[in-house]
Amino acid sequence: MTEEAIRNSYQQDAAEPLYSILRAENKRGVYVQYVKRSMDLLLSVIGLIAAAPIIAVFAAAIILESPGSAFYIQERVGLMGRSFKVIKLRSMVKNAEANGFQWATKNDSRVTRVGAFIRKTRIDELPQLLNVIKGEMSIVGPRPERSYFTYQFNSEIPGFVNRLVVKPGLTGWAQVNGGYDITPKQKLELDMHYIQKLSIWFDLLILTKTVRVIFTGEGAR
Repeated sequence: MTEEAIRNSYQQDAAEPLYSILRAENKRGVYVQYVKRSMDLLLSVIGLIAAAPIIAVFAAAIILESPGSAFYIQERVGLMGRSFKVIKLRSMVKNAEANGFQWATKNDSRVTRVGAFIRKTRIDELPQLLNVIKGEMSIVGPRPERSYFTYQFNSEIPGFVNRLVVKPGLTGWAQVNGGYDITPKQKLELDMHYIQKLSIWFDLLILTKTVRVIFTGEGAR
């Protein structure tokens, strides 16, 4: 199945019914459209101001250790299958994918020493607060994946694209329950659980668990 065919299948058969269900449930619809977005803007603006010195320090450390830009921009798939450019602190050597797309593995040799630390503490994700401000992401939601892997996984695990019915997030239920180490199938199950239980209380629970993950480094690779 080609990427275009999977994209068409997603747009016609997967996302619209689920999105309609979310919008039909008034309380959750209001939360998703208004309350959640307001929280995203408030938290991301405050967070970006507070994180600016941290980002600056590690950006300098990245450049000192490994030649190249401290940041990298990469295309990811977001809400309803729309692509956007995500910005992160670079945690790997320059041209880490010179030989093509590669799924990050535990103890990946491409990860620098500074990169290992910022991945463990999730500091590499902080610049994505800009994506939240722009409305491309949410503070809490499924992890945004690259289109290549999204459509590959959907061909192997039908329904994987159903994760795209909500905005991707900086943190999420799957991220705090296994992080990078879970399989795509487990990720789908956890993300769909989040979508089905979506509420302000669930988001607050995930944010609380995220703090623990930051200090313990659980699920990093």
